[in-house]
Amino acid sequence: MASPSRRLQTKPVITCLKSVLLTYTFVFWVSGIVLLAVGIWGRVSLAVYFSLLDEKATNVPFVLVGAGTVVVLLGTFGCFATCRGSTWMLKLYAMLLSLIFLIVLVAAIVGFVFRHEIKTNFESNLDLALKDYNATADRHSEAVDTIQRTLHCCGVQNYSDWERTEYFSQKGIPRSCCKNQNDCSEGDLKDPNKARLKVFVDGCFFLVTSRMESKMSVVAGISFGIACFQLIGIILSCCLSRYITNNQYEMV
Repeated sequence: MASPSRRLQTKPVITCLKSVLLTYTFVFWVSGIVLLAVGIWGRVSLAVYFSLLDEKATNVPFVLVGAGTVVVLLGTFGCFATCRGSTWMLKLYAMLLSLIFLIVLVAAIVGFVFRHEIKTNFESNLDLALKDYNATADRHSEAVDTIQRTLHCCGVQNYSDWERTEYFSQKGIPRSCCKNQNDCSEGDLKDPNKARLKVFVDGCFFLVTSRMESKMSVVAGISFGIACFQLIGIILSCCLSRYITNNQYEMV
């Protein structure tokens, strides 16, 4: 058992560690709220693009929402463990932080490795959506129209991609490609030469992937930052647990 004088010497150290860990845990809890917000933001802002991707890729925002929920719960547990000064709770807290850190790190690496596959998948799905386009309530057709209107683009690589579709033989290029809806007749849209002056000529693939990369970079940056931030909590939890164990100090 540690002598009374030694325990008195280490008490300020443990109190300081406890205060720092509580501050960290509060910030960590807030970061969980941030992850939740980023996941919801990603689902809303990228929804139209995700509709043209495979189901696995569309689960990314839900993964962030789930991770945010876990972080909020873990942050609450961390506050309780720190206040109690329980060594086993602090060790469990450190282990859970380590586990989440590894999961986020692996997810970030996998996302980086397969980013080109996601691009290829999106391009093939966008091309298929053009071929099956019907200008009705079809989910993929609506996504194509929304992308073309908002990004001021037309087709996959350029507006001429529509000439190879069944829809073009019936009605020409979709009106969602028009620069000016009031100056874009069906006759103009059926004639490729006239349509060139009336519609956006640049394709959507490059613009969509650029926008997705910029937004996903924000998501990845925030997620990676939070993952690295967890290392501080792991170190603090282990240090506090060790001090309490070695000195048989019991928090009241």
